Amino acid sequence: MGISSIIALLGGLGLFLFGMKYMGEGLELAAGPKMKDLLEKLTRNRVMGFLLGALVTIVIQSSSATTVMVMGFINAEIMDLAQATGVIFGANIGTTITSVLIALDVSGIAPICICLGAAMLLYAKKKRNRYIGQVILGFGLLFQGLHTMSGAMSPLKDFPPFQKFIMNAKNPLLGFAVGVILCAVIQSSSAAVGVLQALAMQGLMPLYFAAFIICGINVGSSTPPLLSALNAKNNAKRAAIIYLIFNIVGAIIFIPLTILTPLTHVLETYIPNAMFQISIYHILFKVVTGVVLLPLVNLVVKWTYMIVPKQAHESAFRLEYIDSNMVGSPAVIQLQVGKEVERMANIVKDNLTKASEGLLQHDLAEANHVREGEQVIDYLASEITDYLTKVNSLELPASVSRYMSCAFHVINDLEQIGDHAVKILEQNEKCVDGNLTYSDAAKDELREIYQLDLELLNATIQLFHDRSFTPESWLQLRKMERKIIKKASKAQTNHMERLKNKDCSFAQGLTFVEVLNSYLRIVNHADNIVEASGNDILVNLVKAE
Repeated sequence: MGISSIIALLGGLGLFLFGMKYMGEGLELAAGPKMKDLLEKLTRNRVMGFLLGALVTIVIQSSSATTVMVMGFINAEIMDLAQATGVIFGANIGTTITSVLIALDVSGIAPICICLGAAMLLYAKKKRNRYIGQVILGFGLLFQGLHTMSGAMSPLKDFPPFQKFIMNAKNPLLGFAVGVILCAVIQSSSAAVGVLQALAMQGLMPLYFAAFIICGINVGSSTPPLLSALNAKNNAKRAAIIYLIFNIVGAIIFIPLTILTPLTHVLETYIPNAMFQISIYHILFKVVTGVVLLPLVNLVVKWTYMIVPKQAHESAFRLEYIDSNMVGSPAVIQLQVGKEVERMANIVKDNLTKASEGLLQHDLAEANHVREGEQVIDYLASEITDYLTKVNSLELPASVSRYMSCAFHVINDLEQIGDHAVKILEQNEKCVDGNLTYSDAAKDELREIYQLDLELLNATIQLFHDRSFTPESWLQLRKMERKIIKKASKAQTNHMERLKNKDCSFAQGLTFVEVLNSYLRIVNHADNIVEASGNDILVNLVKAE
């Protein structure tokens, strides 16, 4: 294996990872509620999900690619982890057909996908069609990457020292290690099993040793999903771990079974064809493991949460307190909406804190967290608004109806505040990319203003939540708003002085002014929340009198 093969391998790996990312982004843009509902219906039952995963993998001939696609669906929030588990188990079964149809070169469709996807992406007039083109293009690039990596390692099949090593080796652990390394390098369990079948056809691969290599190959086949999950969301990481768990459990079952029972001898006795012996062993490995683990889906999911613990915004793409299919009493509706809005507000405040602290510390460690939080905020704004529209068509008491109208305004302003948190993050990215740092005085000014913004936001949400408006609380909120505006005005004056004295550059100044504008806009949106909540409470007080 020369330098050209190593370069091709690295290029294929890069193409694979880019294809996965590009496909996931396209899915996120193209997928709508109808597709989400369809996938949920298809995979809601674990047996149906299992069969679906097997069928898809039979068609595309790659369990790794099926798992990668499932991870894309998870990233696009159109499939949850429990649904994905059955599909991944099924994918492991479906991949065994490749050993029977080893001559089928499925990667041949990659150029077609790339051509079709690129054409749609460049020439389609409708956005949705362009997004679909992006999915197809990413899918083609993913397969082309797998094909390139496999091709880069294909010389191993004809490498005499490699063949001699396999013929002489008998140690089960050594065979397992060879299988793991072989598949991790080739990036395709189908191709790796194909290598064994080619060697077996030439009488160069005894089934006993091949069995341990197959166990290793199946564990090594987890490499592509794990690589794809490096920068993915946590549920996509868990999907990759589920794939790994499936094959590790299979190895735990079949390595002792091969050592302690005459399994390979029985296969050699009743199946004369050496290639089919390897194929049948491979099928047994997958099917038996699937039968063992399918009833344990919930336990497997629990294991993944132990490996990748739940964090903020996890499983947040759902309404926690509202069940849109069940409409209770008006009082219950009001309580549910209030809790959901409060949950949304907490994510907004968390995003604002992380974006601001990142700016002050010249750090982008929480950038993905902020952007994922923004996706949750947008999702909740849309879902809660849809629910409010639904319940407003009902006959509700006037007070509840006004509360729903107030909640609608609060949601809109919270979403706008979330957008400003992202804008602050974007200014931080400009600072980090351009190596622009603020002076200590500028940092102190920004820290004081953002903390006052948070204090104001906390107070306004508390007003909406507690419904405890008083003239004193109204006056206090107004004083807080004026204080922030005054601080921002002073910061702008100080900034002009720093520019005049050349204590900071023009580029630094632009980002500083943009951040200040975002903080002032947040004050405006907080004031809108105060107005909406206060007016609602005042009307209720007048009605009560």
